[in-house]
Amino acid sequence: MKLAAGAFLAGATSRLLPASIPFRYFGAAVAFHLLAWIALFAGADAMPRFAGGLGWPVAALHLVTLGTLAMTAIGASLQLLPVATRQPVAAGHGPAAIWWLYTPGVAAIALGMGTAMTGLLAAGGVAVIVALSLFAALLAGNLAGAKGMPVVIAHGWVAVGSLVVLLASAVSLAGAYIGWTGLARPTALALHIAFAAYGFMGMLALGLSYILVPMFALSAAPDDRPALASAGLAATALVLAGIASFDVAAQPLFVLAIIAGAGAMALHLRLMLKALRDGLRRELGPSFRLVRISWALLGVSLALLLGLGWDAPFDGMPTPFALALVAGWLLTFLLGLLQRIVPFLASMHAGHGPSGQRGRPPTPSSLTAQRPLAIHHACHLAALVLLGLAVVADSSMAARAGALVGIAGAGAFGVFFVEAMRRMARHAAGSTGPQTPVA
Repeated sequence: MKLAAGAFLAGATSRLLPASIPFRYFGAAVAFHLLAWIALFAGADAMPRFAGGLGWPVAALHLVTLGTLAMTAIGASLQLLPVATRQPVAAGHGPAAIWWLYTPGVAAIALGMGTAMTGLLAAGGVAVIVALSLFAALLAGNLAGAKGMPVVIAHGWVAVGSLVVLLASAVSLAGAYIGWTGLARPTALALHIAFAAYGFMGMLALGLSYILVPMFALSAAPDDRPALASAGLAATALVLAGIASFDVAAQPLFVLAIIAGAGAMALHLRLMLKALRDGLRRELGPSFRLVRISWALLGVSLALLLGLGWDAPFDGMPTPFALALVAGWLLTFLLGLLQRIVPFLASMHAGHGPSGQRGRPPTPSSLTAQRPLAIHHACHLAALVLLGLAVVADSSMAARAGALVGIAGAGAFGVFFVEAMRRMARHAAGSTGPQTPVA
């Protein structure tokens, strides 16, 4: 039996980054998550049938994709991929420099989109593109010298390739607002959606799952062959979708891409469910209920994408697709795992003490405030239901209610994160205060 991913990660303290690196990314992601719901509330009137262009709905979308999803993906991959590849991050100050460039860039993009200030949007776009290019170089350099976990590495390379396409399409889309010419907008938009959501963020989410799900379930690492087959099908789907976006045999290639993507999803979920079924820890609580819901919504997003390609007779079809893909699959998955990752990493860092000395680390549960997570769990699911109702009924009132509930949930998640950081700092400083969870 192969070594469980959890044991592999737990023994890799020598490759831990300074706590300030991953947690600054996670903290920014938590803040942008709250801002995304606020932006959606501001644009609630347009949300149910949003047809594109600048405005607060598209600002909210990018606060989620760039601000929450990509921010977390960068922070998690900077910490977890060096463990998977068995080598440390090469660039000493690179991760911190990327954060200082990327974070204000995302804020400028969102504000520029929401207020239709194209100059601010362009400035933010330049900062984000430079930051993501630096991250791509850092990630590729780490993968190039990889020594272990071929499944995670394969997903990482597909994510790097997708990031390159994502950046090219982003330059074309953003440039159009200030008079630059590039790819035709339908082509650039199709590439942007496929390679941002399913490619860059999706492949990192799937790849890191092969570490995180077995780790938290206390199970053996999944078999390589079906996992590599899943990665191959996903890569094939992205290539087919990329070709179809240039209007080359568009519909048949589009359908083949969805079939390949569905095959990749089926193989991946079979491995994940087996890891959960065979794990020593059977009860994983509300966090993994969110993960399971996200997997179901990944399938829904592919079904809606097929309907979108076949011009389903439903007004505003892109909105439910974006809702299922971004808020349903990616955001729900991320929030489910992040509430596990944050206390786990905080526990490992707290055991090192203020001067690097090693002590007995606190348990992750002792760093977890459960009540804010319970509030967030209920609010997040209620917000998704209300936004779905808003799309079906074309109701701005339901959209506004969903955004308000989402704001409450994001605020509660923020309380959980701040409390985890406070407890980590207290333990690392040698406090003798209580270490039991606060309900």
